[in-house]
Amino acid sequence: MTNDPLADALNTIKTHEITGKRECTIKPASKLIKEVLALFQKHNYIGEFEFIDDAKSGSFKVQLLGNVNNCKAIKPRFAIRKDEWIKWEQRYIPSPDFGLLIVSTPQGLMTNREAKGRSIGGKLIAFVY
Repeated sequence: MTNDPLADALNTIKTHEITGKRECTIKPASKLIKEVLALFQKHNYIGEFEFIDDAKSGSFKVQLLGNVNNCKAIKPRFAIRKDEWIKWEQRYIPSPDFGLLIVSTPQGLMTNREAKGRSIGGKLIAFVY
């Protein structure tokens, strides 16, 4: 059993990207991992992904594009106020225009850019660049 399935999923993506693989399988599947993968796909970090039902917890088959330099889950899940975005962007991503912070807000999972635009805070989940 793993303590943090999201951290394991992001580590799988990163290691497969480093070794030049074109796809990877992420186990176990969860709603949080699905939403994070959807954000990665929306911002062109990964290609298509599909859920594979194995009558247990399931898994995701992810197509890799070679666009991920680094991605990690952020632990502990720091709470961010709407006026603290610059501090956290400087800590986790190389540039506000290069990379994303994934944040859980009362309005759902979104990127730091979307949350800044809506002027809301939340809890940091992960980063990617």
